[in-house]
Formats: sequence, structure tokens, C-alpha cells
Amino acid sequence: MSKTADIRLPDPSRWKALAFIALAQLMVVLDATIVNIALPHAQTALGISDANKQWVITAYALAFGGLLLFGGRIADLWGRKRTFVVGLIGFALASALGGAAQNQGMLFGSRALQGVFGALLAPAALSLLAVMFTDAKERAKAFGIYGAIAGGGGAVGLILGGFLTQALNWRWTFFVNIPFAVVAASGAYFVIREPAGSRNRSPLDIPGVVLSALGLVSLVYGFTRAESAGWSDALTIGTFVAAGALLLAFVLTESRVASPLLPLRVVLDRNRGGVYLSLGLAVIAMFGLFLFLTYYLQVVRGYSPIRTGFAFLPMIAGMITGSTQIGARLMTRVPARKLMGPGFLTAAVGMLLLTQLEIGSSYTTLILPAQLLLGLGMGTAFMPAMSLATHGVEPRDSGVASAMVNTSQQVGGAIGTALLNTIAASAATAYATSHAALGARDPELLKLQSMVHGFTGAIWWAVGILVVASAIAVTFINAGRPSTATASGGSGSGDADGVEDEFKVPVVAH
Repeated sequence: MSKTADIRLPDPSRWKALAFIALAQLMVVLDATIVNIALPHAQTALGISDANKQWVITAYALAFGGLLLFGGRIADLWGRKRTFVVGLIGFALASALGGAAQNQGMLFGSRALQGVFGALLAPAALSLLAVMFTDAKERAKAFGIYGAIAGGGGAVGLILGGFLTQALNWRWTFFVNIPFAVVAASGAYFVIREPAGSRNRSPLDIPGVVLSALGLVSLVYGFTRAESAGWSDALTIGTFVAAGALLLAFVLTESRVASPLLPLRVVLDRNRGGVYLSLGLAVIAMFGLFLFLTYYLQVVRGYSPIRTGFAFLPMIAGMITGSTQIGARLMTRVPARKLMGPGFLTAAVGMLLLTQLEIGSSYTTLILPAQLLLGLGMGTAFMPAMSLATHGVEPRDSGVASAMVNTSQQVGGAIGTALLNTIAASAATAYATSHAALGARDPELLKLQSMVHGFTGAIWWAVGILVVASAIAVTFINAGRPSTATASGGSGSGDADGVEDEFKVPVVAH
């Protein structure tokens, strides 16, 4: 296998393929939030205890987060199209099982199966974009669309979940995945033409698969358990220690085996490493925000599930605008760090506005502009991040590079939910203790004020996390703007003298 400047003719069906890839991505992102809205109804219908209800979320997170690297490697080995279609079919079947669940065991099992097939589907989708769109301008447009869906689809899930739960019943939050999957799989089968010779047929790294899966599952479970049992819980601490040991063993293994599951060249490149780290931090902040705003609007302000979903529309609009109109248009003109750094800072300003939340805060004058800034900033940053994360890798590594993007988001989401929720709960408890006199006069008012105080305390942390993400993006990422012509090249690192190169799309001859 050798690099050459010969230009591969673009796939004439690539834009049709993008439509089906985007539909599949929308399904996966919707599922992350749509089930949250339906959870109270499913819990009542199936008699799930409060102690066990977390497993509806945790079962999916553990399977998805733990198997993402394996899914990315399978995509490189089997072929991305085949993995994509198998993932869609499996996700549809698992969703049907969840919708038909008669007890908590069936529901938990269906969620774990959704996570397994999602771990095949997600990296295959992103790596298909990476190998099908090689022209810089087209790549910018394609990743702009993908980034808008990845960022805004969760909020759409809140709207759809609220509508389906209220108008029909909770089971339809599972059944709705089936038509998405069928249409996307059918279209992908007939439209997608994966570039020839882009597979990595090296033997599967079984020790790497086992160590990475156990390490990531331990890490995700540790943060999930910390949210409910506390950070000082013995099992929580033990889980984190085990995760650290397993992931360290994984890194050592990958540095020695002939055909590693995760070639260290993928993550040691400063640009991709900077993307994975900054993106993971940004997702920590965003997942915490979704959680707090949902509770604020429904519990404090009394919004219905549907109204809560519609209240997130400004953020969706901001993300779509940031991805398609700002990020995609400027990506071929300026280096990625000059979009990601300011993008994360803009989101931090939006988050900063939300530190002013009070029980009676105006949606129009505070929450709406904060969401617009958050959406614009995250959309602008997500688009070049998604593209750069798979840029400069050889086609045979595109699946595992894509899996690392999803892994950083999944781990970031688990950390964000647990960490920020724990901070909010501690701040709320401290506020309630110091205002006990108010509780004697009006316990309901104290409850709401404590909750909002906890939210704003955690949001301050989210502001700081976004600032750190911006600093990492500006410091680590030194790739120049993409070349407008497809050509061979390196990973896009800057020259030794600090002058930026234009990072190119690698074209591989077989």
C-alpha cells in the first residue's frame, strides 16, 4: 500500500448516501434522549423500582461505550457498508424488543442490544463519510450536515419523545426507530459504494478488544455509579482503579502487538488527540446542560414534556446554523483551531448566561439567547472537529479513528451527567441546610430554590470546562486550512518552524 497523488474519482452517489447516513445518525442521537422522556411511564408500566430504573440508561451506555473501538475495527475489517447495514438491522430488532418488553429484564436486555449494534453503526457511519468525501469543500458540507445532526438531534429527541409519550404511549419511543432503520438500511444497501481496497484485513487484536471493552465499561460504570452511590463509595473507587489498570494494560498491549485494535498513531497525532480531548470536554458540559435545563423547565417552571422539547428549538437552530453556515463555509478558508477555539468560547458565554438562572427567570430574555449562543458555538466547533478527527488517517484506520470520536463523546457524556449532577446535588444540599429557616415557612419554595442554586453552581463548572476545551483546541490543533484540491499529504501537523501546512486528504493506491 502506498500513497500517491492520483486523484480517485468521487462517488456519483455520495450525496444520496449522505442522506441515509444522516438518517441513521439522527436515529442514534434521537434514541439517546427520547428514552429519557419515556422512562417515568415505562417504569410505572413495568413495575421497575427506583433503584433499578437507571439501568434503562446504563445498560445502553455500558454496551455502546465499551464496544465502540471494537465496532470501529470491525468496520475496517468487514467493510463499512456491511457493518453499517448490520448495525441498522440489529438496532431495529433491539428496538422492537424494547417496545414489546413485558418486564424489566426484557427492557434492560433490549437497551444493551441497542448499545451493541449502535457501537457497530456509529463508527461505520462516520468512517463512510471520511472515505467517500475526499474533496475539501464537499467534505466541509457533508460534515456540516453530520455535525448539525450530531449536535441538535438530542433536542429533537426531547420533542419527539414528549409527543409520542403523550399522544400514544412509551412503547412508541422504541418502535419509532424501526422505520428510521429500515429506510436507512435499504437506502444504504442500494446507494452506498464503499471505495475499493480500503479495508484493514489484519487479524483481530483479541487482547485489545477484551482490555478496551472491560476498561471502558468500568470507566462508564464508575461515573454512572458515582452519580447514585457517591464518589467515596468503595465500589465506585474500585471501579475507577480497575478502569485505570485495564486501560493502561490496553495501551501497553497496543504498543507491542503487530495488528493493534487502536493503532497508537491514530491518537498520538497532536491534531486528532486535541480533537478527541476538547470534544470530550465539551460534551461533558453539554450533557450536564441538557439534564439541568430539562429539570428546570419541567420541575421548576412546570412545562409539559412536549413544551420542554420545543423550548430547546433555539439550540437546535443555533447548532444547524453554526455547523452548516459558519463551520462549513469557513472550514476551507481558516484553520480548524480558529473555528473550534472561538466556537467553544461562544458556547461558554451562552453557558455563563445560564448561571443567572432563578426560579422566575424569563425564557425569552435569558434562556433563549443562552441557547442560541450555545448552539452557534457548539455547531461551529463540532463541524471541523468531526472532519479533522478522521482527516489524515489512512482509509484502513478510518473506522477506528471514527470510533474514537464516538468514544470521546460517550465517555464525556457519562462523565458530564455524573460529575455535574453530583456537584449540583451537593450545592443544593448545602443551600437547603443554610436556609433551614425558609424551609420551615415554605418547604416547597426552599426545594425549588435549592434545586436552581445547585444547577447554577454546576453550570459554573461547565463554563470552566468549555474554556479549557477552547484552550486545548487552540494549543494542540495546529493543522492549517484544508486544501481545496484532493491530494496526498500528511496528517496536517504544522512545520517545525511553526508555519502551518495545509492538511490534505490522503489518497491511497492499492
